[in-house]
Amino acid sequence: MRLVFGLGNPGKKYCRTRHNVGFLVMDCLSERFEIEVGSYYFRSLVGEGKIKGEKVILSKPLTFVNESGSSLKEIKTYYQLNLEDIIVISDDVDLPLGRIRVARRGGDGGHRGLRSIIQSLKTEDFPRLRIGIGRPLGEMSLKDYVLEEFTPSEWELMDLIIQKVTLAIEIILTKGLGEAMQKYNRPLYPQEEK
Repeated sequence: MRLVFGLGNPGKKYCRTRHNVGFLVMDCLSERFEIEVGSYYFRSLVGEGKIKGEKVILSKPLTFVNESGSSLKEIKTYYQLNLEDIIVISDDVDLPLGRIRVARRGGDGGHRGLRSIIQSLKTEDFPRLRIGIGRPLGEMSLKDYVLEEFTPSEWELMDLIIQKVTLAIEIILTKGLGEAMQKYNRPLYPQEEK
């Protein structure tokens, strides 16, 4: 059994905000693989099904982003999952808009949801897929920025990126993290190479 755990905030007002890309990915996976994410357990909406023959749990924690770790720990304990069975999906302000980064481990990078998970699991050693949302321009605070909806032009790009992330998750589940890292940890555009 594998767990795909998408970070986000519950409620309609947060639905299309930058901080909710994890939930948006869960919605895309749910639709694509016909896995209903509607049962309430472990302070989370969860659904069980299969992706390319692999048994999976899809989870959207309802604890708000900053407290996500408690929900993840409960699911991990109940299903007796190993750390490598988990894939956490989150936004990342330090990656350019639309950039994808797959990793085996890492710190929280200032992301309070990842920090909550690290504190709850008492380790940084869990796979994650981060989706770049970029940083705010001008004087806007980071808190206001991540809770703001994507602009129409950003949404056009993110809609494509969310589809791409679902393909990356398929690869992680069926071929492993290494192959997904090789395929997706690249600049979005060739000119981003340094």
